[in-house]
Amino acid sequence: MFEQVKLPYSFDALEPFIDTATMETHYGKHHAAYTKVFSEAAAKAGLEGKSAEEILSDLESVPDAALRKVLRNNGGGYLNHNIYFEALSPSPKKAPEGKLAECIDKTFGSLDALKEKLTAAALGQFGSGWAWLTVSKKGELEVVSTPNQDNPYSLDLGTPLVALDVWEHAYYLKYRNLRGEYIKNFFEVLDWSVAEKRFAAV
Repeated sequence: MFEQVKLPYSFDALEPFIDTATMETHYGKHHAAYTKVFSEAAAKAGLEGKSAEEILSDLESVPDAALRKVLRNNGGGYLNHNIYFEALSPSPKKAPEGKLAECIDKTFGSLDALKEKLTAAALGQFGSGWAWLTVSKKGELEVVSTPNQDNPYSLDLGTPLVALDVWEHAYYLKYRNLRGEYIKNFFEVLDWSVAEKRFAAV
C-alpha cells in the first residue's frame, strides 16, 4: 500500500555530514520497517486509497485503539522520514528564495534566526522526536517540536516544510551524543528548494 520514498542520491552522497553507515541503517532498516508495518496496519484498518497525511490527520476515525497506536507510530515514522530524506541533497540549495524567503524574514528576521530557532527546538526535544518548520492553520510560519513519531498532521499543527530528525538513530553512529554537531551539519545538506515547493503547495 505504501512504499519508501526513492532516494535520489546514494548512501554515501551526504558524506561527511551524514555518514554512509547511518544512511544504510536509517533508511535501509528503520524506514523500511516503518513503511512495512504502516502499510500492513493501514490495510487492516481498511484505509486503502487514503494518503498517509489523511490517515494521520484523522486517527480518531479508527475505532481500534491498538491499531490506532500502530498507525500513529509507524505512519509517523513513514511520513516523517519521507519529508526528511526528500529534503537532503549532496548539492543543496543553501537558502530559500521568493515568497518563502520573504515569509522567513518577516516571521523570524532572517534565515540564520530561523536556523537558531529550529536548532533550539531540536536540542530542547527531550528524548526522541522531531523539530519542524511548518505553515500553521492560520497560514503563518512556525517552529514546533514533536515527540516520538508524532508530526504536524497527527497533532493538527499545520503543514510541515522542513523535518529535522533528532531520534538517536539519525546521528548516533557518527556523532554519538553530540546532537548539536549533527544539527549544525544537517543544514549543510538541507535543500531549501524542497521546502519552497512544499510552501507553494500549501
